[in-house]
Amino acid sequence: MKKLKISGLLPKVILSFSILTSCNYLDVMPPEQVTADDTMVDEQTALGFLYSTYEGVKTATPFGYTKWEGSADEYVKPPLWEEGDQRLAWNRLNGSSTVDTWGHCYGYIGQCHLFLREIDRANPTGVTEEQKTEWRAEVEFLKAYYHARLLEMYGPVPIMNTYPSQNIATEEIPGRSHYDYVVDFIVEKLDEVENILPAVRRDDSEWGRATSAVAKAVKARVLLYAASDLWNGKFPHVNWVNQNYETPGYGNELVSHTYDPAKWERALEASLEALEYAENQGGRKLMGVQEANSIAAAQNVPLPYVPGVNSDTEEGKDFLERVRLMRYLSNSYETDGNKEIIWGLNNPDNNLNWAPLPIRIIYRNNNWEHGYGAMAPTLYTVEHFYTANGKLPEKDRTFTGKSNWFQSANIDDRPEIINLNVQREPRFYAWLSFDGDDYSSLMVAGQPLRLDMRSNEAHGWSPAQFNRDYSVTGYMTKKYTQPNYNFGSSSGDNRKNYPHPMYRLAELYLNIAECYAALENTAEAINYLNPVRERAGVPALTIADVTDDMSIMDWVRNERFIELWAEGSRYYDVRRWMIAPKQLKAGAREGLNVEEKENPSLEEFNQRTTVNQPFQWDTRMYIMPILNSELYSNPQLVQAPGY
Repeated sequence: MKKLKISGLLPKVILSFSILTSCNYLDVMPPEQVTADDTMVDEQTALGFLYSTYEGVKTATPFGYTKWEGSADEYVKPPLWEEGDQRLAWNRLNGSSTVDTWGHCYGYIGQCHLFLREIDRANPTGVTEEQKTEWRAEVEFLKAYYHARLLEMYGPVPIMNTYPSQNIATEEIPGRSHYDYVVDFIVEKLDEVENILPAVRRDDSEWGRATSAVAKAVKARVLLYAASDLWNGKFPHVNWVNQNYETPGYGNELVSHTYDPAKWERALEASLEALEYAENQGGRKLMGVQEANSIAAAQNVPLPYVPGVNSDTEEGKDFLERVRLMRYLSNSYETDGNKEIIWGLNNPDNNLNWAPLPIRIIYRNNNWEHGYGAMAPTLYTVEHFYTANGKLPEKDRTFTGKSNWFQSANIDDRPEIINLNVQREPRFYAWLSFDGDDYSSLMVAGQPLRLDMRSNEAHGWSPAQFNRDYSVTGYMTKKYTQPNYNFGSSSGDNRKNYPHPMYRLAELYLNIAECYAALENTAEAINYLNPVRERAGVPALTIADVTDDMSIMDWVRNERFIELWAEGSRYYDVRRWMIAPKQLKAGAREGLNVEEKENPSLEEFNQRTTVNQPFQWDTRMYIMPILNSELYSNPQLVQAPGY
């Protein structure tokens, strides 16, 4: 698995840098400016400089307990946090108060330009021409990647493909380029480097560095997004254009307002190529039960508890093994046998490890050890993971009727478990947790942590003790909690920072399925959905499952919602599909009745309740605003519409 170890490698090399503050247009000047020739004396210092160009990957990651990608409909956090993602979901961002990923990405694009200039000028000793060629390709890849992240967040953006001069005339500073023009720039850049970069990194000291498989995966996503409704004819702000800057071939236009089916064909071709390459030259494959069982055996992790599932039967054992498999998917290394991740980020944010964990995990040394209990899955999430039959609960005729979802399932030793939480698919139990569930098998000094979400002395709402940290919806997240997580009886824990998947193989299958669905090829869409479903322990989809009530695109979108849950994709998906007005509107986030009273009864707690936060949707929220200071320093720039 690709582990970004950049931050761990950087301290090994001493670099002489100073902060450049004389120019702030676009923030494209590099965050670190070389001040002496000894920064590229030899291979070691040159590598240190190369690694510094990767640092922006960490900054621009969609992972983190405050990142704006957390503002979609997957989960919500306590209101008193008031972090950037919450302010975005509440429509409280503007050009004076926004998250400056713009400045960070352009800063590291500048760092890339600086590296490319210095590697040719300095000619470090011990560095071969072959190494220089590969390093240049890595940095050109990063330029494309940073532009791609900017495009995802801000829509049309300025292209910075050369080292910027501090003496540039104001009228020469680039403005936003047309969206399609930026897409073509990124794709061309990735095409240029994919035959130079290695297919895979064999040495674990190089994990996290660019490969041709990563380049192809990035291109596939860029083209998929470009083919989607928002950028393929339906952008709602038809009068949003440049005022003082023109894109070659497009004039002042920033977004095309005509649908082009060829964009889906282009995205399909790139996605098919990326998948074939990743599985062959890249050595990637969907993680399976065998690999997960090997890890579990080495870590002495038992099969998890799932209500109503008996491990003594062959069917029950397979089900539980797949639950455990999906836990390991985002909690294991490539050296463990996990070859699914194409590009991952190691330890993007320490707090992300604590944000999902329950409060009051173990009482030791006269204190409670606990997490924030904060990443609370919404009822939309709970109701859109499949049943054990691979259908939505509302559309599965064999599942408990909707009027009885919030009643006790009458599990003998756990009457607090409700009908909605039984007979569900493996990913539901792997990534979500609920009242009466074992959050993790070994967490309390080697014993399971059983959630009591109604008790103010356990994991429930207790405003006098935890007014900031609690589950707003009554559900918990455990996707990034390692299966062998263990708080010892006296001190310490065995937490590890596993790579979070930025690009993984399952996404490529889903990309292809979406392209085929958009091109009305239902059979092929199903062919690429089923490997993901079957690996997760969900029955294969058939043509008969595609109905007027559940179209092939509905299946594709819901499969993507489940499989990529809490991986940063949903924020962009609801926007590019233009379903955000429905999904993110006021009143759309729901949970259980957590905050009406402390220590509620089963009936009082298990009621559908609108989350009491000022969520709203406005069409301006399709893309992010840039800081007003950027507009002041660059007259070619136009602000995002509505800000």
